[in-house]
Amino acid sequence: MPCKSVLKNYIYNTIYQIVVVAAPLITTPYLARVLGAEGIGTYSFSASIVTYFTLFATMGTAAYGQREVSYVQDDREKRTEVFWNTEIFSCISTIICLVLYGIYVVFRFSDSIIIYTIFSINIIIVAFDITWLFQGMEEFGTIMFRNIFFKLMNVVYIFAFIHNKDDLELYILGMCLFPLLGMLSLWKGLYRIVDRPNWREIHPFTNFKTILSMFIPFVAISIYTVLDKTMLGFFTDTKVENGYYEQALGLAKTVLTFVTALGTVVASRIGYHYEKQEMEIVRTYLYKSYRFVWFLGIPLTLGTICISTNLVPWFLGKGYDKVVPLLSVLSLLILVIGVSNVTGVQYLVPTKRQNYLTFTVAAGAVVNFTLNLLLIPYWLSIGAAVASVIAEMFIAVVQIIIIRKELSPWEIILSGRNYWIAGIIMFGILYGIGKYLDPSPFHSIIIILCGGIIYCFFLFILKDTFLDEQIKNLLQRFKNIKELT
Repeated sequence: MPCKSVLKNYIYNTIYQIVVVAAPLITTPYLARVLGAEGIGTYSFSASIVTYFTLFATMGTAAYGQREVSYVQDDREKRTEVFWNTEIFSCISTIICLVLYGIYVVFRFSDSIIIYTIFSINIIIVAFDITWLFQGMEEFGTIMFRNIFFKLMNVVYIFAFIHNKDDLELYILGMCLFPLLGMLSLWKGLYRIVDRPNWREIHPFTNFKTILSMFIPFVAISIYTVLDKTMLGFFTDTKVENGYYEQALGLAKTVLTFVTALGTVVASRIGYHYEKQEMEIVRTYLYKSYRFVWFLGIPLTLGTICISTNLVPWFLGKGYDKVVPLLSVLSLLILVIGVSNVTGVQYLVPTKRQNYLTFTVAAGAVVNFTLNLLLIPYWLSIGAAVASVIAEMFIAVVQIIIIRKELSPWEIILSGRNYWIAGIIMFGILYGIGKYLDPSPFHSIIIILCGGIIYCFFLFILKDTFLDEQIKNLLQRFKNIKELT
């Protein structure tokens, strides 16, 4: 296999994930004012309902497909077999879930039939989503460039057609239709990677047990935020709390993207080296990944807490004051999910030990559900946020305990020492600065820039080698590009 740059693919995947999550943020200030918290909450609750059916339609095929393709990157015949077995299985599960969804909606949400009918597109998308193929082949540029185009088209669509609260259905249509078009566009380059199917060799249910074993943790991981939104909708008379929670979670997820974007890239590379039994290389990648999470996750988490008071009032407008404490709580997910992403997605799944991942996330789901029952009736959206953070912390700790004989927990923790020192100093200074700055775009930018400068300065004082390595790598790559041109 040609040596594919992890840094290059990380940049590609980061850009893609940022666009996926941040594109809505371009329109968030506009939609927050046009649709209001009630409209955003209705969208959030309805989307949470369809997500359950989407999860069962996916059945873990994306994670399974990416892992299996990463194993056979050098063998076109084998990856063709993997692709068609996985894709046909995905189509069958999608059809079943689409039928079940239609029956459920008719009996449960007949008063909102139009909204839920439009949302059915999200289930259809599962059958056409082959991003896992390109991720397994470490071709993240292909995904990025195609999907960015449709994300930008969606932004244009929102400003062109969404003007008041009555346009909620049009908004939902755009949020569902453009992702479908993005998935369809990937099929154009399919036969560059795989051949046409040999139907005699296609057995989509052969690896059903393996797919199912990956489906359980996939569902458990996804269910936290979805379950929060659903339970919020059932526990409250209006969808306003859902609106607050959706906005805060959207902001936190945007920041989280910077930390987790490396996961998909490294998972494919680890799968490749694991198949060749190059375990020392695997451990090297993992320790670097943990260090990367500390390096980015700590300042982003603490920085998000500091900026929330200044950002939310001008970004979302009036009526969203509750998003400030919500964002402060949910920002903790940036660091916690970053750590569990390394252990679970980058290590347990590529090394075929998804059963451990299943156990931890299933236990975390129970913790989350129990805490939601206890906290949401009293604290509403704040209770849902606290429940999610505690559940994710539980998962991260248990996973590290499980792998303690292969990767030293002490070494993982110590690798974040410099970043905690620099991050806490940055937090203290930014907190003091923020008290004297009124909410405004300019002041938010000042806080962000000051945070970055302060953090990097103290890492320089601490003589952190990781930051120095990244700077040298970037300079070397720019030098190589210059020499080629």
